[in-house]
Amino acid sequence: MAATRTNHSSADLAGAYPNAQRLLWAGFMAILAAGVGFAIRGGILDNWREQFGFTASQVGQITGAGLTGFCFGIIIGGVIVDKIGYGKLVALALAGHILSALVTFSASSPDNAYQMLFWGSFIFAFANGTLEAVANPLVSTVFPHNRTHYLNILHASWPAGMVLGTVAGWFLDDRLHLDWKYQLALYLIPTAIYALMFLGQTFPKSEAAAKGASFVDMFRDVGILGAAVACYLLSLFFGDILKNFVPDNAAAIGYALGGLLLLAVAAMTKFSLGSVMLFILFVTHALVGAVELGTDSWIQNITGNLFSSEQGKALFIWTSVIMFGLRFCAHFIETRLGLSPIGLLLVSSILAFVGLRFASGMDTFPAALAALGIYAVGKTFFWPTMLAVVGDRFPQTGAVAMSIMGGIGMLSAGLIGGPGLGYSKDRFAGETLQTTNPAAYEQYRSETPSLFLNIPSSQVFGLDGAKVKAARDAGDAATAEQKQAVQADQQGDRETLKADSYIPATMAVIYLGLMLYFASIGGYKRVQMSP
Repeated sequence: MAATRTNHSSADLAGAYPNAQRLLWAGFMAILAAGVGFAIRGGILDNWREQFGFTASQVGQITGAGLTGFCFGIIIGGVIVDKIGYGKLVALALAGHILSALVTFSASSPDNAYQMLFWGSFIFAFANGTLEAVANPLVSTVFPHNRTHYLNILHASWPAGMVLGTVAGWFLDDRLHLDWKYQLALYLIPTAIYALMFLGQTFPKSEAAAKGASFVDMFRDVGILGAAVACYLLSLFFGDILKNFVPDNAAAIGYALGGLLLLAVAAMTKFSLGSVMLFILFVTHALVGAVELGTDSWIQNITGNLFSSEQGKALFIWTSVIMFGLRFCAHFIETRLGLSPIGLLLVSSILAFVGLRFASGMDTFPAALAALGIYAVGKTFFWPTMLAVVGDRFPQTGAVAMSIMGGIGMLSAGLIGGPGLGYSKDRFAGETLQTTNPAAYEQYRSETPSLFLNIPSSQVFGLDGAKVKAARDAGDAATAEQKQAVQADQQGDRETLKADSYIPATMAVIYLGLMLYFASIGGYKRVQMSP
């Protein structure tokens, strides 16, 4: 079985199958349900903390379950979807969304709440990941001639769901003070809609499955190199989970488990090294997860600290609306500007870098709108266009490479992006106050050290969040030390955004290198499998 390269065609934009549009919008609604539920869950964390008396650590662990569950859903689903079919995975995801609601709504007292909310979040995220393991390769298959455009449309549903969930939470929680269970139940509406839209549909096979590719064939281009990226991140995940049980050996056990998984892939593929380009795309998508989802997990906190909580929410909605609108314009931008998918990614990474650099200096709300608007334009096309590149260049991997890449992005966001930005905030805020007023630093220093990737030499002491909040709440009556603590905390946010900007800058270098490579072989072309 071989692969041949073909140029992009404007033909067949309606899809290669008669129900292509129906499947596209069913997938759109499925990811919309995930976005609505994710946003509402983020907005009711304070409700859970107050009602059940959770610590910040417990809330963080419940939130973390919403990332790890997704990773398992998309990786496991992507590996098996070509063998069991899309329909069975849709049914599994639907059952997961319903079960998640039943488990979550069972939280009724401090005695059972943590377990119910933790596993409810995990099951919800697992269902979301399973749906992406369906939707991404499905849309890639039914729109083979214009994957960038239609995968961007598919993923416009995520910011749409985030906007709807955030606005709903803003109104129902902050204004009407509705019980959190009624708020969270809203995600069941798009859940019911996607179930009806998928009902009775005929699902195609991926190009690889249709050509009879075996499971091993689909994994061969992933190989040792590609698996190493995923297994490294899984090693970090296992080590992070195990530190609560075997703190002294957690990291070693995590690396051992990751190493065993890598050996399993190596043996299964008869020690195929894999594609160097796919390895580069996997590494780059880890950076995408860190800068896109990792930044999203912190941006409301940062903007709320620099301005106000209400303005922070408004800015988050602003960036999500921009992403939603622009994801319908990928084909227009590609054709009008003559950009290949790699060219689009290069321009996007430059804009994301510029936006984050400007954001690090924003001091007024209009300036924040402009800076974060530029950043939003930049990050809009990252995730879906990366998926399109894998679909274009590696059809022989079926759903496997695409789903592993999605899992890599989410793992990176949860293990490197979000925690890395939190670590940066602690480091820069602590260093700022220690420089300006060492005595105040000793007064406001946190008792708990911050580490990056649990590396002992990275240990720093940030500022105590409760003390900084009290200093901020003091307002005009704040002492000089309190004002300096608040200023140091805000400077930590600004320096964090500045450090964050180096991620898309690195991505730009990688995309430029890929552009030069494709130019040397005659340009970016879609690969088709031959019998």
